[in-house]
This record gives sequence, C-alpha cells and structure tokens, in this order.
Amino acid sequence: MTPAEFKAARKQLGLTQAQLAALIKTDPSTIRRWEMEHERSTATPASPLAVQVMQWFLDGFRPPEFLNLKP
Repeated sequence: MTPAEFKAARKQLGLTQAQLAALIKTDPSTIRRWEMEHERSTATPASPLAVQVMQWFLDGFRPPEFLNLKP
C-alpha cells in the first residue's frame, strides 16, 4: 500500500491520524510518516501488519474501540 493509498483508506474510514493511531496502538507521528511520500527524509513505509489491519477495516471489521471513537 502506497502512502497515498494508506491515507485515502484512512480518510475513507472517516478516521483522523490520531484516531487510527489509537486504534492500532501507535503514535500519531507514525501514521504521519506512513502517509508521507517516500522522498521525504522522515517517511517510512507502513508496516505489513498495519496494512493488513487497514484492509480488515476497509472490509468491514470494526473492533469495539472503533465504535467508541470521538468525532
């Protein structure tokens, strides 16, 4: 999943970077780095596990924490 695809998926789910970070138990700055174009010095590719979890969310999986997110 490219950074742009990851960001688009997050937005499709209606999540902020902070909300996604809370769901997958990581820091919001990690989400920002995953969504950066790889030419930027602090960019890093999303972990394979994060990509898989994002795909589960897109496929309709909703953990209980997802339903408790504040808008």
